[in-house]
Amino acid sequence: MEQTHYLTPEGLVTLENRLLDLKEVRRAEIAERLRLAMEEGGDLNENAEYEDAKNEQAFIEGEIQRLEEIIANAQIIDGAPRTDVVVVGSRVTVLEKGRKETEQYMLVGSAEANPREGKLSIESPMGRALMGAKVGGKATVKAPDGDIVFTIKKIE
Repeated sequence: MEQTHYLTPEGLVTLENRLLDLKEVRRAEIAERLRLAMEEGGDLNENAEYEDAKNEQAFIEGEIQRLEEIIANAQIIDGAPRTDVVVVGSRVTVLEKGRKETEQYMLVGSAEANPREGKLSIESPMGRALMGAKVGGKATVKAPDGDIVFTIKKIE
């Protein structure tokens, strides 16, 4: 089942560059590690370097497949997003109940999410709570310690 992956233009370029690096650089590095490990001779089942390289090769091939699937099913978030309601690509300024300082987040697809950079996945609890909200409205996030209520201050 193919899933739509929402990406900003910058996010698409980042994933394409990562894919290119994996295919053209990392694959060659792993192939060389495997060749060197095989040259050492002996039983490959007992060769730790060979085993490690094989595991890394499997990881890289899986990551290549994952990135190819994301890129193939990407829907680019472009143009000016709506400012009347929170949608994918919106920059949202919120104020958590009981706090004095606002926080700003951009809602993106899961492939591009990076909370440290303020990019929240629309599939995260906070992303789901914010989707569809309007300025002045409230978004409630269910958390283990209880509900966290945010007031939407601005949508860009």
